[in-house]
Amino acid sequence: MPNVVFQVQHKFGGTKKSLTQFKAHDSSRHRRILSAVDLPIGGDGSPTSAALYFTKIRIGTPPKDYHVQVDTGSDLLWVNCAGCQKCPKKSDLGISLALYNPESSSTAKMVDCNQEICMSTLSDPSNDCKAGMYCSYSVKYGDGSSTTGYFVRDTIQLDRVSGNLQTTFLNGSIAFGCGSQQSGQLGSSQQALDGILGFGQANSSLLSQLASAKKVKRIFSHCLDGSQGGGIFAIGEVVQPKVQTTPMIPEAHYNVELKQIEVGGKFLDLPTDTFDVGGKQGTIIDSGTTLAYLPDLAYKLVLEKIRAAQPNIQPHIIDQQFTCFKYSGDVDKGFPVVKFHFENSLILKVSPHQYLFEVADDDWCVGFQDSDLQSQGKDVTLLGDLVLTDKLVTYDMEKKTIGWADYNCSSSIRVRDEESGKEYMLGAHNISGGGRIGTSTMIMLLFLLIKLINLL
Repeated sequence: MPNVVFQVQHKFGGTKKSLTQFKAHDSSRHRRILSAVDLPIGGDGSPTSAALYFTKIRIGTPPKDYHVQVDTGSDLLWVNCAGCQKCPKKSDLGISLALYNPESSSTAKMVDCNQEICMSTLSDPSNDCKAGMYCSYSVKYGDGSSTTGYFVRDTIQLDRVSGNLQTTFLNGSIAFGCGSQQSGQLGSSQQALDGILGFGQANSSLLSQLASAKKVKRIFSHCLDGSQGGGIFAIGEVVQPKVQTTPMIPEAHYNVELKQIEVGGKFLDLPTDTFDVGGKQGTIIDSGTTLAYLPDLAYKLVLEKIRAAQPNIQPHIIDQQFTCFKYSGDVDKGFPVVKFHFENSLILKVSPHQYLFEVADDDWCVGFQDSDLQSQGKDVTLLGDLVLTDKLVTYDMEKKTIGWADYNCSSSIRVRDEESGKEYMLGAHNISGGGRIGTSTMIMLLFLLIKLINLL
């Protein structure tokens, strides 16, 4: 079972963005997350402007390059297609946009309404979708933007890991969306990309398609390097490092049960229903969100403990919303560690250098935010990139668990090839053939453990 690698880039990498831009990014994303349960395709999350990572993939015969966002909050792989109405023509990310044309690919095949991928993807197939007709999709988002199009099956060219830190080419066949019309933010040049590569739980996702074909297990992991900007994103079983896990709550996104918050060695005095999962929402784990969002009371108590660590420093407010401190020392020695306690005794440790952003010389701002988001009358708890860096995070849809372990994400991990039993070393910065997109310093690698029968 070969291993496949994607080069993934951080949207904000290599650029100096204000905390306001981070917050605007998150606000746009949250509107879509909270409305996802109402989408015609279950759990299909976020358009291009609401995820942090993107990669370059090659589709068709002959293969052509397309830049798509990588997102755990989305399900579909879809790209903008030739003849698309209101598709962006340029991007401020410094990349060249492209339109996929199935007529230009000798391996492209239209997906009919009676094919399994169509019937399993559409939660409520229209009576108009009948055998022999092309299978269409339509996704509407909470901010008013939308994408519509039809499904195509074509060859995707991947970089196969042929040994420790070595790659060769590999082809695979995947059904994906061909976007014919976009509206709202999806038609904007701001952070525009060619489409989305979703890693959600629905049957339409790349992961689910590969799993249903018995090529992979429904397991993926990521390890984001908070200091050097590299990282790893892998599908399949990671054998090193080992992670402790907590049960997933059945929801459209990756949700778990948060029990308590500890700051500086002391638990916060919070009502027992602060993180109540009676409505089954729980705490959302989302690497596509930049910051971390807590219920109002929890946020205020966390901020109070952080401020108490430096009583002689008068905090100031930046961008009318971020609490900041002028501090010239080692923040890990001057501010408290924050720990999130989850079901099954799993702890997520967040050090001061992770939750504090240096926006100017010796000027540090707190990345925790009051959620200000309501879903059926309850505060939302959402933990994003802020608290997930420097950890290997594993999502196991087969065992219905999420887990993590503190780890040096600039080093390598080991994954097991299930077919041969061999283990491969995968590193964030050492894979042969690796290149960078644009000028960003944020490069991650996405590894797929794929069992292709005809290659064995």
